[in-house]
Amino acid sequence: MIEVVDLSKRYGPKTAVDGLSFTVQPGIVTGFLGPNGAGKTTTMRMLVGLAAPSSGITRVNGKPYREHRAPLREIGVLLDARAVHPGRSARDHLLAIGATHGISARRVDEVLEVVGLTEVARRRAGGFSLGMGQRLGIAVALLGDPRTVVLDEPVNGLDPDGIRWIRHLLKDLAAQGRTVFVSSHLMSEMALTADHLVVVGRGRLVADVPMAELITSVERGVHVRSPRTSELVEVLSGNGVRISSVTSDVLDVIGLSVEDIAARALRAGIPLFELTPQQASLEEAYADLTRDVVEYRGASLGEVA
Repeated sequence: MIEVVDLSKRYGPKTAVDGLSFTVQPGIVTGFLGPNGAGKTTTMRMLVGLAAPSSGITRVNGKPYREHRAPLREIGVLLDARAVHPGRSARDHLLAIGATHGISARRVDEVLEVVGLTEVARRRAGGFSLGMGQRLGIAVALLGDPRTVVLDEPVNGLDPDGIRWIRHLLKDLAAQGRTVFVSSHLMSEMALTADHLVVVGRGRLVADVPMAELITSVERGVHVRSPRTSELVEVLSGNGVRISSVTSDVLDVIGLSVEDIAARALRAGIPLFELTPQQASLEEAYADLTRDVVEYRGASLGEVA
């Protein structure tokens, strides 16, 4: 379990994290989302003692990170996959880290197999591609067989097969009862992987919510197909109802449920060929949620012109 309590971090006049509190539960994948500059990486660095909080506290499995006698066995972390001596082989890099915690060479070989680097284990890490370096960073995070795993942008540089692999890995770790906390800017991947979301903006908590609940909170309406749309508009119009025409026989209706639309059409004798509730994507829900906390917003070409 990860606990963040009233956490703040200031760099001179700039506040990177501002009174942040949330809990990451074991047994599920929790996504950590937020715009650039939202304080995600700073929060993760404070979790593992790489940055000292200005105020507040973080706990991993009941204790601050520095109080664990064998932190690698408690929390595995990927913050920067490039943090490796380029002259070392992948295997030697893991052996050196493992030696600090009495982790065996056998375990090193196990994690190399898990991340798919066995065949290149004796190659120098400096010659690795971005994706291979990312896999090595994940191997470091798994080395101590930790109860908690924290990964910052783990799919960065991975090809489609690698992305599918990390998705299944995260789900498997959670299914084993571990705490899995992962940040990513790939909304489509988070939608497939995460069960719960912690969303931050400008250093503050924006949402701490199950994935399904966030998506359903965005009203997307109902797709309605009928040969008599002009009559249907009259039947459905009313306070708070928004209707837009998609084609001559298709309407998008916001403000009425599928049941309401069907009942009104039935009473009016209007045939319906389709009634499909429209669900927002995670990207749409996220954009709606963080609209007011984006630090860096670009303009469209039309706006520039």
